[in-house]
Amino acid sequence: MSASSSASVVTSGRFVWYELQTTDTRAAQEFYGSVVGWGTQDGPVPDMAYTILTAGGTPVGGLMDHGTPPGWIGYVGVKNVDEVAGQVARLGGSVHVPPTDIPTVGRFAMVADPQKVVFALFSTAEPGADEPPAPAPGTPGHIGWHELLTTDWQKAVDFYGEMFGWRKDHEFDMGAMGTYQIFSIGGVPAGGMFNKQQAETAPYWRYYFNVEDIDAASARVTAGGGKVVNGPMQVPGGDWIIHGLDPQGADFALVGKRR
Repeated sequence: MSASSSASVVTSGRFVWYELQTTDTRAAQEFYGSVVGWGTQDGPVPDMAYTILTAGGTPVGGLMDHGTPPGWIGYVGVKNVDEVAGQVARLGGSVHVPPTDIPTVGRFAMVADPQKVVFALFSTAEPGADEPPAPAPGTPGHIGWHELLTTDWQKAVDFYGEMFGWRKDHEFDMGAMGTYQIFSIGGVPAGGMFNKQQAETAPYWRYYFNVEDIDAASARVTAGGGKVVNGPMQVPGGDWIIHGLDPQGADFALVGKRR
């Protein structure tokens, strides 16, 4: 299936949900509530301990204790999870959790790309329902950037382009660190891909959460028991970023202005 034909089974091909799998849900709620400003509400599935994270009352993600190492997972919106999961496997990826219904919510599958980077597929329970519009760039509490740390960014670009129609945008020369390839979704720059430097670290997706003031947010990270691993540092376009670890060890990043 080519990129053009895969569009027939993809709704938008953009990230529509973000999920934190953690070992302490209460502590995670408090940490991200302080750092990012997220509110919380109970999940919609009875008998399932799932917390919805909200920005200005709008659901943006969720968290749960899944008995796995702490980490964030992004969900890509598609029209038919079953067909797209099959396409992942045909293109050299793998299916970790086969297509499964979430009562009253939708259908999902947990998959990995050919470099073994985990992400998820999601389709709504209402056939033909539209995904909510993407928020304006920089909206606090929403996700502002998606970064793939992988072992072969060129093959990753090909894979996600074939799967979801993502396209190469401009690129940056990072010197000894190699190329940072921006990719666009629907013509809008959405993230970057590059080859990670630490051989001991498995490839993964890193998600950047929008904050109003990067320095104030950085202070809240450390005050809340998290760790600022890198930054603040300025990136092209004028924004500032940090890379961090939450108190349970999940990798995350923040992006915002320096006030």
